[in-house]
Amino acid sequence: MSIRRTGGVPGGEHHLSRGNGRTFVALVFAAAIPVLLLSGWVATLMAQQQRDLDRRAAVASATRVAERVASDLASQVTVLEAEAASATLDTPDLAAFYAEAERLRQAHPLWETVELAGPDGGQVVNLLRSLDDTLGPTSDRASFDAVVRTGKPVIGGIGPVGTVSGKRLVALRVPVIRDGVLRYVLSVRLATNAVSSILRDAGAPEGWVGTIVDADGITIARTRAEAEELGQPANAALQAAIRRAPQGFYTGPTLEGANVEVVYRTLKDTGGWSVHFGMPVAALNAPVSRSYAVLAGGSVLSIGLALALVGLVGRDMAQRRAGEQARFTLALRSSEEQGAVAAEAAELGTLRWDAGRGQVTASARAATLLGWRGEVAEGRETETGLAGALGAVLAEDRARLDDAIGRSLAEGGPVDEEFRVADGTGGPRWVRLAGRAPQLHGEAPAGLIYGVVSDIEPRKRAEAERLELLRRLGEAQENEQRRIARELHDQVGQTVTGLSLGLKSLERLVAGSGPEAGRHVQWLQGLAGEIGRDIHRAAVDLRPTALDDLGLCEALATLLREWSRRHGIRADLEFLGDAARVPAPVETAVYRIVQEALTDVLKHAVAATVSVAVEHRTDAMRVIVEDDGIGFDAEHAARPGGAGAPGKPRLGLSGIRERLALLDGTLTLETSPGVGTALFVDIPVPQAA
Repeated sequence: MSIRRTGGVPGGEHHLSRGNGRTFVALVFAAAIPVLLLSGWVATLMAQQQRDLDRRAAVASATRVAERVASDLASQVTVLEAEAASATLDTPDLAAFYAEAERLRQAHPLWETVELAGPDGGQVVNLLRSLDDTLGPTSDRASFDAVVRTGKPVIGGIGPVGTVSGKRLVALRVPVIRDGVLRYVLSVRLATNAVSSILRDAGAPEGWVGTIVDADGITIARTRAEAEELGQPANAALQAAIRRAPQGFYTGPTLEGANVEVVYRTLKDTGGWSVHFGMPVAALNAPVSRSYAVLAGGSVLSIGLALALVGLVGRDMAQRRAGEQARFTLALRSSEEQGAVAAEAAELGTLRWDAGRGQVTASARAATLLGWRGEVAEGRETETGLAGALGAVLAEDRARLDDAIGRSLAEGGPVDEEFRVADGTGGPRWVRLAGRAPQLHGEAPAGLIYGVVSDIEPRKRAEAERLELLRRLGEAQENEQRRIARELHDQVGQTVTGLSLGLKSLERLVAGSGPEAGRHVQWLQGLAGEIGRDIHRAAVDLRPTALDDLGLCEALATLLREWSRRHGIRADLEFLGDAARVPAPVETAVYRIVQEALTDVLKHAVAATVSVAVEHRTDAMRVIVEDDGIGFDAEHAARPGGAGAPGKPRLGLSGIRERLALLDGTLTLETSPGVGTALFVDIPVPQAA
């Protein structure tokens, strides 16, 4: 294509370039002034919000760390309680207990020693000494006396220097009770650096100063300066905060001299331990200070830009009129050429459908796309009859295109159809016809449609590849779920069954060891049974064996029965028509669609009853899922931005539509607020099935 050179106004290009440059600079100045002011204001707000977010994040982090530390200590106590129930302490067999406690200590690196003391406080066993050594009384009598007095586990603070260990240790103590009588007090002694290790492992944020103090305000763990602070009383601000409330904020100096804002939380079931995290005040306030500086600088710069803008606009207005005529002339001369370039670049063909004359006129590009026979001269139009134009369309799409054109001619509306034509190689090619009847003086000429023809074969090919990929992904997902479900059922399920049988045998072995041991074994049996049921439920959710072995009807019946029992919603199933098996992809799709629909009912419908009907027709499967829930506005859900309204299972419906697209199925939704929802699903089934 050739493009004509256009003449210009003498000196016009020079004036235009200068005028455009000044206009651009003026626009930049005008845009920069509010941007600078707004950016400074936004920076200030964001800095303040960031400070609030940092404080909230500090509270969340401190709460999380406190829960982790408390959970870690509770797990240590649980292990200790399990050891207190050991049969070696029934007789007692101290040598066997010594060996058993040594194995536990090897498995828990944070344990300094395990100690067994009588009710009078005299040590009977201490792993730091042999059984034959004289051990003396236990240290930290406050926590020991609390166990004797209450008969419950106690987490003590940091104790005095022990007579055996020679160190200040933290005691975790539990009672050893036989026949309702306190026989011993079993203790685990943790070194102070072990508690600091628990604090660090709990996820203390990087750069924060973390401290744990006991109920007396004595430091028992610290993330920094550990050697100097452990065993020392905490600062006055910390102790005052603990006395004031079990959690909150306070401000005070650290050992390093920095002023920090501290968030603290009291640990649950630790006898008054509390965890404290300090954030430097300067670091918290630094973004706000910087934002004030940005706002002040932006204000000064905005004033300078405003003054420059006034001078620039005044100078530009004097020369603008001289350049307007030149710009209009250039735009007018180039408009026709720009339109021609755009039409050629779009690779569209034009079409005139004249039903009155029985002729269809097409451009060379349109005739090529429509697969018309014969030579098509470049740049010239081609005519053919209505029968010839429709004859190039594949028989499967011909009636649909004819009906769409007939409706457009009768109603005056637009026509937009996608159909296949036979290209030069004999294979089908997808094209699109979009057009409408022209309006002349408010009326459309009878039997006339103007339209454009575009090539959509690449898009259709991409859609087909996407559907094939989705189908393969769906098959791979179902196969993997089937494999995992079988492994859960065959391997893990058998292991849990073996565990249950072993616990049953253990129950008979410990029958004479007292009611406490029997109850503990029964609790383990119940736990093993619950694990087995959870594994079975997970395997069924992944891939029900009934779907592969017994068919769709039994699988749906089992699904609805278990779902109704689990969630307390009445569910009915009706299976109509032929009970013969259908292809596996159809059975899987119907099962997953019903499963997804039940999930949406549970999430959104607030329903009391759900009904599922499956009808196996000669050439199709129809599935109807109805509920008596709150329903929703389907028209609002279909509009952009309507996904946030309550009660609309948008994501579930998208998943159902994707499954149906792979099987050429259809979905119809009937719902309105307050009257429930009904899903109608139709899936074609090949006759050979």
